[in-house]
Amino acid sequence: MNNYRSYSNPYDDNNPMNNRDYSRYQNRSNDYGPNPFVVNMENATLQNDYFRTALWTGTHLQLTLMSIKPGEDIGLEIHPNTDQFLRIEQGQGVVMMGKDKDNLTFQKRVYDNYAIFVPAGTWHNVINTGRKPLKLYSIYAPPQHPFGTVHVTKQDAEEQEERY
Repeated sequence: MNNYRSYSNPYDDNNPMNNRDYSRYQNRSNDYGPNPFVVNMENATLQNDYFRTALWTGTHLQLTLMSIKPGEDIGLEIHPNTDQFLRIEQGQGVVMMGKDKDNLTFQKRVYDNYAIFVPAGTWHNVINTGRKPLKLYSIYAPPQHPFGTVHVTKQDAEEQEERY
């Protein structure tokens, strides 16, 4: 006997991220951590229009959604004690990495469905080289941003990051 609730469609539940009309929930930007959570990552990522929003923050892991405008980038950065995974859901770009800020020796083009692994202590940047927003999600271990982080624009992110 199955003790699990059954759904008519396994991808439709009450989670707003799985709803086709997710856009009406965007201004409610919730960080669902550290509670148990299930989400359709492709839908959530594609429907996010914010530069960065924390979707789930736990003790040892964090997931953020990002939307990078054409010609913009994440910004050259390093996380000394945090590994990072990024997955492109839409768009195209270039990822650059290196041990020195002024010597990014690793460079690759990335597209839909590509994954990027950034080891802790590695300088990195992702640049949107396409004509539409670059939609991606990022997993940090341990968390990189404060619980509930929302950066509507890259400028918002830069201003808030100066404070912490």
